[in-house]
Amino acid sequence: PKILASKMGDTNKRTRPKRIFVNDVDRYSSEHIAKVTLANSPTRDELLGHLLECDVVVYNISESATQQQIEDATWAITALHDEMGNFKSRKMFILVSSVMTWAMTKPQNPEETDVMLTEEEFRRKRPHPSFKNHNNLEKLVLKLVQHTQKYSNSMVAVTQCNYFCPNFSNGKNRCNYENTNWKNVAWLMQFPKVPLFGQGTNHIPMIHVYDLGGVIQNIIELKPKSKYVLAVDDSKNTLEDIVKMISATLGPGTINKLSEQDAISMKAFKPEELEYLNINLRLDAFIIKDSFSLRWKSEAGMVENMASIVEEYRDTRQLLPIRVCLVGPPAVGKTTVAEKLCSHYKIHHIKIKEVVEEKIAQLVGIVNEGNPENVSEEEVAAAQKELELFNTSREINGGRLADHLVFDILQKKLNSKPCTNQGFVLDGFPKTYEQAKLIFSDEDMENQDLMPEKPLYNKNITPEHVFALNATDYFLTKRVLGLPQSVAEEKHYTQEEFVPRLTRYRQLSTAEETLLDYFDELEIHPEHIGIFFKDTAHIRLQTKITEMVGIPKNYGLSPEEQEEEDRKKEEERMQKVAAEAAEKKRRNEAALAEMAAQYEEWQKNLSEVKRQEHDLLEAHALPLRNYLMKNVMPSLTEAMLECSKIKPEDPVDFLAEHLLRNNQKE
Repeated sequence: PKILASKMGDTNKRTRPKRIFVNDVDRYSSEHIAKVTLANSPTRDELLGHLLECDVVVYNISESATQQQIEDATWAITALHDEMGNFKSRKMFILVSSVMTWAMTKPQNPEETDVMLTEEEFRRKRPHPSFKNHNNLEKLVLKLVQHTQKYSNSMVAVTQCNYFCPNFSNGKNRCNYENTNWKNVAWLMQFPKVPLFGQGTNHIPMIHVYDLGGVIQNIIELKPKSKYVLAVDDSKNTLEDIVKMISATLGPGTINKLSEQDAISMKAFKPEELEYLNINLRLDAFIIKDSFSLRWKSEAGMVENMASIVEEYRDTRQLLPIRVCLVGPPAVGKTTVAEKLCSHYKIHHIKIKEVVEEKIAQLVGIVNEGNPENVSEEEVAAAQKELELFNTSREINGGRLADHLVFDILQKKLNSKPCTNQGFVLDGFPKTYEQAKLIFSDEDMENQDLMPEKPLYNKNITPEHVFALNATDYFLTKRVLGLPQSVAEEKHYTQEEFVPRLTRYRQLSTAEETLLDYFDELEIHPEHIGIFFKDTAHIRLQTKITEMVGIPKNYGLSPEEQEEEDRKKEEERMQKVAAEAAEKKRRNEAALAEMAAQYEEWQKNLSEVKRQEHDLLEAHALPLRNYLMKNVMPSLTEAMLECSKIKPEDPVDFLAEHLLRNNQKE
């Protein structure tokens, strides 16, 4: 557990500030129960000392079903109870438990399906099988309450909650929006419809985490007589109500009812998440309504306050859309860079041709669907009318849609949930000042009698980053000429097409009012990036742009996805290490083999050289031998024989004198 030491008190009253302990404050709900200062994790003896110093001890076991958390809370309440006789002041122990300990509770009258359960019936509650340990701990706390009634210096309370908070994507084992995969299917649009398993008629009690903090503060200050308090808001929302509102606010606006098995198989929900979403309770928290003074943040519940909750959600998660516009001449690399940016930031690639084709295909699908369950007759009629308008425009304009229709399609695309949630990269469009003005201007603001210093524009769809890529005509032409014929034809970069396109772009760039002028007027100053080097993969260009735009502001990987990503990276690293080791071994073996071959060749050459030298010496020595045998050896032999007979003291001098005398005679 982490230690919290917080002072709380009314500054208008002369009361001693309270010291409060909250366990595990790095968890989201605990952080919002009270604002805290963390200390290092102590031993249990040290922790008990801190607990005895505090006036209030809060243990939150609502966020996790781990046995360790329950054991820690059990130890804390037991240890405090054993030290109760040594208390120097009145203390309060608050256990924040999970509403799942009520999950299997049935009304006293089975025929009354809409009956409201209150705190007074807590002795009848039946827990979900996975929350029996939570329920047992609650019983222990209440048992110690009864045992400590004779002491005036101790008090114990239990708070029951089922909370939701703006940080929807973190936390585990909570029966709220944040522990489900709705953040994937709604925010990230992973499915065309947000999945809802079952009929969705079950009621899910909730409370905002800020309001939960207010409930705990009231318990500390007011010390209610009831030792069991339900902390839920006043909403009576069903699962279908919640999912529909999530889909309407963050997602595609539609839902898809699935069976529980289908929800698991399509990985829309985890089995443990479905346990929470299966709960069906109608709870009436009359104590906090009648006795507490709460400054409610979300008294009416999630559905009624979805707009403000979404703002908290975006702010807490820093889910800010990234809107980028890339402009530049043909063949400068806009599309390649846009694809890389979209992959890096998990945003949407907007190419005007594909947007128009997508819209027409969508209209054709609605008209040909003919299924009243999916689309209404009004939707079919509207789609048919719009499709006829497009066909008429194409006939008039030689197969092309009129500009105002294209702009309308693009505006709707940029205003769609995916683009407003995550962001987009506009690839080479708009091209002119007038086009940008028609697309990004805010008609509602322009109709007001205002005198703005700069043009009014729709901030939700106007790019916040504009990059003007540029290169010389020579560079671009050389790049195009280096493309395969099939690629050049596909991208309209043939000689007949590319030159007019490039000429047209240069003309627009020198107009009186250019596209970049429009953004300058909005104080969205374009970044000019010149391309003068060969960078086929555009890695340098992408790096430069991402440095300017900043870090991604979208959902990262889930813990499971991150674990899988780490596993793959580790496998790749190990494979790379093994490959490098194998390559190093191969190179060493090749070097040794080459050295051995060279040594063997050297030895072979050395032997040949020695043989040749020997033969040469033998050839040179033959005349000398003949000379010695004829002219030297006879005299030398005679001298040595004479020396042997006389045996002089210095044989060498004797031989020298003997040879000298004979030589003089001769």
